[in-house]
Amino acid sequence: MDAPPPANPERGLQRIVLVVLIVAACALPFVVSNYRSFQFTLVLVYAIALLGLNILTGYNGQISLGHGAFYAIGAYVAAILMDKFGVPYWVTVPLAGVVCLGVGFLFGLPALRLEGPYLALATFALGVSLPQLLKYKHFEHWTGGVQGIVITKPDAPFGLPLSPDQWLYLFTLAVTLLMFLLGWNLLRGRVGRALVAIRDHPIAASTMGINTPLYKSLAFGVSAMYTGIAGALGAIAVQFVAPDSFTIVLSIILFVGMVVGGLASIPGAVYGAIFIQFVPNVADQISKAAPSAIYGIFLIGFMFLMPVGLHGAIRMAWARIRSRKSLNPPGR
Repeated sequence: MDAPPPANPERGLQRIVLVVLIVAACALPFVVSNYRSFQFTLVLVYAIALLGLNILTGYNGQISLGHGAFYAIGAYVAAILMDKFGVPYWVTVPLAGVVCLGVGFLFGLPALRLEGPYLALATFALGVSLPQLLKYKHFEHWTGGVQGIVITKPDAPFGLPLSPDQWLYLFTLAVTLLMFLLGWNLLRGRVGRALVAIRDHPIAASTMGINTPLYKSLAFGVSAMYTGIAGALGAIAVQFVAPDSFTIVLSIILFVGMVVGGLASIPGAVYGAIFIQFVPNVADQISKAAPSAIYGIFLIGFMFLMPVGLHGAIRMAWARIRSRKSLNPPGR
């Protein structure tokens, strides 16, 4: 009878750290103000969107500069269903994901002919054009036109003694954990290996029997689904959607967050979300006159000091600490 494989202490430590972080995240809204809870809710929203974008760009190699369009579609699906049809907020979130999954998959089919900067330009065009389409007069009955749609932030169910901001944070946290678990299983399995193979060696992947067009379109659809779910949650948190809230700047911000957090990195989505949520506020506090310049300096500094992203830098630092401990064991 074969002996069981030895336990991996590093993996056990990672699990303990993960459990501690989840417990701390659950306790967070009870130790901060409602406004901070709202800010951390947006961090979770952006983390879902960045994970979706990373599935497409980091793991599959397809560059998108228009993912703000899918975020907007998810936000408007949730807002229209809540405002026009009275659909419960928690039902609108998966419905927004299903709609964006279909839209992303269909957009990915013609995009198969494009690669590199040409694909980036096509997605950029999508991000630029969608806000104008939302203002189109024949859609105003549904989208609210320039005025947008105002929705109500949900109260805690079952009479729980929670403020709306606290409850929405916990609800968003639950959705985030579910989406990250699904993403981890997807990317660590057969589909994830196929996506990476297509990214690194598309000809070899096709030769090995991988259906490249199908997996590329699937990556676009799944990526859009994640971003649409994030858009729905973001609309519920902000309580308002309007075309000018989803300009091309949003797409660029999402792309920046993905790169800063780390390409092809699941935890990097959280780091990137923290960056795009809080660094602009820090820049504004440093200089009221030129916050964009301070933000740019921060961004340049991150790229020079951590070219592999925040998650990559943390992994490299941990690897150096481990190597030093192995070279200088205790008691030597």
